[in-house]
Amino acid sequence: MERQSLEAPLPVEVFAIGTELVMGRIYDSNSFWIAEQLAKLGTWPRRITCLPDDDNEVIHAFEDSLRRGTRVIITTGGLGPTPDDRTLDCVCRLLNIEQAVHGPTIESFVQRRNLKDPSQLTPSMWKMATAPVGARVYQNPAGWAPLIELSAGDATFYMMPGPPKEMQALWTTHLHDLLSNVFQSKTVAQRVWVTMFESEVSPHIQEVMRQHPKTYVKAYVALRTETTLPVDLVAHGPSRDEAQVTLDAAVALLGNLVRAKGKEMFLHEPGG
Repeated sequence: MERQSLEAPLPVEVFAIGTELVMGRIYDSNSFWIAEQLAKLGTWPRRITCLPDDDNEVIHAFEDSLRRGTRVIITTGGLGPTPDDRTLDCVCRLLNIEQAVHGPTIESFVQRRNLKDPSQLTPSMWKMATAPVGARVYQNPAGWAPLIELSAGDATFYMMPGPPKEMQALWTTHLHDLLSNVFQSKTVAQRVWVTMFESEVSPHIQEVMRQHPKTYVKAYVALRTETTLPVDLVAHGPSRDEAQVTLDAAVALLGNLVRAKGKEMFLHEPGG
């Protein structure tokens, strides 16, 4: 197995929170969607963690993440109106921060529901309008629980609700731009096909990553055909153009190494 030597430009971790997830009742599609979006921004999570709705488990996981030096912590789930939605409580307990009702969110709820005044809001709405003191709150265009941004020393929590439609709307509306200012890096990728088995191409993959440390190269055995093996090359750099230069060099090197062994490499899937 090839050594995965590429390190993310900034330590990022993703947490999906919900007992239904760890029980396998619902698939954690959010985390993998987020990882895909992060890759477009030039980074990727070093860990993706699924947690139950248990205060001790959540607090311990967040504490460990901060201890590891994580700079960006992205969470989904646990921000809704029910008693088991505990993400904010856990973060506030960990950081020893008070919570308070966020006035602009209350005003938004009143306007969106065409109410006369906040007294007509349900307790559930008041709960979803509560945020850690000092946090930045961004309204949800597809639901009610907002995106909450909270600094914790050198780290920043970005907390979103669990429903995929709401999470994706918050990402597109707010979080993409927020993180674009955080990650000063871009990622580009290329898939190639080689007429080799994994054991044959593995030494060449190692050599590519050694000579181009800003690349990640991975062969996909599960996608192998009778004659070819797909290999992904991913490169990152301070700009898309610089990342592309690195990628082009890595692709060229892999091709030379493969052909030196009397094999072939294709930039497009043969027969595709």
